[in-house]
Amino acid sequence: MDRIFLRGMRFMACHGVLPHEREVPQLFEVDVELGLSLRAAGESDDLDDTVNYAKVYDVVSTVLTVTRKYLIEAIAEEIADDLLRDFDVLRLVRVTVHKPAAPIDGIFSDVGVSILRRRKDLIC
Repeated sequence: MDRIFLRGMRFMACHGVLPHEREVPQLFEVDVELGLSLRAAGESDDLDDTVNYAKVYDVVSTVLTVTRKYLIEAIAEEIADDLLRDFDVLRLVRVTVHKPAAPIDGIFSDVGVSILRRRKDLIC
């Protein structure tokens, strides 16, 4: 399976369990990896045969900036669901959500989750 990826998408958003996290925007970073066949696009050189990266960005942006979630796990799940729903050519998606300013009393460089979701109609 071929892959398309968008890494390091950054958004200021209000997600978290603590009340101030839901009021004061903080940085979130998202990476997505999309599994699909790129043969048709490679042969045709036609955007209609692949996934428009700008539209993928828009899906991620909407989830981060329009909705409010308590957990980054829920953010990742919604992004994966929306991408699989909106792009029929996708066979799988991996979504990683980073929350580098998570309210942890300690020194760390990053906190995040990564999920892998397959299209439900696939037989494995």
